[in-house]
Amino acid sequence: MAQRRISTGSRVFDFFNYFLLALLALITILPFIHVVGSSFATSAEVANTKFLLFPTDFSLKAYEYIFSTNTIFRALGVSILVTVGGTLWSMLFSTLTAYGLSRRDLVGRRVINFLIVFTLLFNGGMIPTFLVVQQTGLLDTLWALVIPVTINAFNMIILRSFFLNLPPGLEESAKIDGANDFSILFRIVIPISLPAIATISLFYAVTYWNTYMHAILYLADADKWPVQVLLRQIVVLASGMNYDAEAYSDVPPPEVTVKMATIVVATVPVLLVYPFLQKYFAKGALLGSVKG
Repeated sequence: MAQRRISTGSRVFDFFNYFLLALLALITILPFIHVVGSSFATSAEVANTKFLLFPTDFSLKAYEYIFSTNTIFRALGVSILVTVGGTLWSMLFSTLTAYGLSRRDLVGRRVINFLIVFTLLFNGGMIPTFLVVQQTGLLDTLWALVIPVTINAFNMIILRSFFLNLPPGLEESAKIDGANDFSILFRIVIPISLPAIATISLFYAVTYWNTYMHAILYLADADKWPVQVLLRQIVVLASGMNYDAEAYSDVPPPEVTVKMATIVVATVPVLLVYPFLQKYFAKGALLGSVKG
C-alpha cells in the first residue's frame, strides 16, 4: 500500500501546533520549577536572582525549618485522614445521589434536581453555616471538615450526567436476572464508570487536601489543624511575626525560601497521587462531551 503523502500545508500546521503546545507546556511548568528550585536555594541567592530555576548554592535550610518540629507530621496525618476519609465519604453519597437522580422513573426527580442546582447559586453563607455546625455538635471535631461539604453539587451533577448516558439495556437485563437497584449500582454501574468516579474522586481529594477556611472557622484545637493551616502559620512566623515562636525557636527562619518550600510540601502529595489516576482521569475529563 502506497504511503499517504502529507501536504505542505499540513506540515506547516503540525509545526505551529506542536510549537504552540510546547510553548504552553513550558509556560505552565517553568513557574513550578522556579518554586522547587528556590526552595532548595539560599535566601541570598533567591533575593539576588530575578527568576531562579536551578540553584547554584544547594541548601535544605527551608525544609529543615519546616520539619524542625513534630507538629508538621501531625498536621500531615490530619490532612491525609481528612482527605482519604472525606473523599470516600463524599463519593459514597455523591454516587448514591447521582445514580438515584439519573433514574427517569424517580418521583420528584425534577424538583430535587432544581433544589440541588439552586445551591450552586445561593447558599446560607458563612455565619449561618457556622451556627449549624455549632448546634449539631461538630465544632472542634474533624467531622466539621467533612460533613458540611459532603456533596459538591457541581461534582454530583457531572456524575449524574455520566450515569444518564449509560445504555439502559444494561439495567434492564440485570433486572431480568433478578438484580435489585443496589446490585445494579455496585456490580454493574460503578465498574463501568471508573473514569468518571476517579475524576470526581480527584476533585474531592484536592478540595479536602486544600482545606483551610473551614479549619480556621471550626477548629480551635491546634492539634487538629490540617497541614494547610500549619503551613500558613509557618509562613507567618518566617515573615518575622511572632506566632507560636516557641515551636521553632531552635531554627532561624529563612523567610524567602520557606515560602517556596511550603508550596512544595502542600503540592507534592497531590502530584504523587495523580499518576495512579491519570489513565482514568484522561477519560473522565471528557464527561459531558458530544459523542460522534
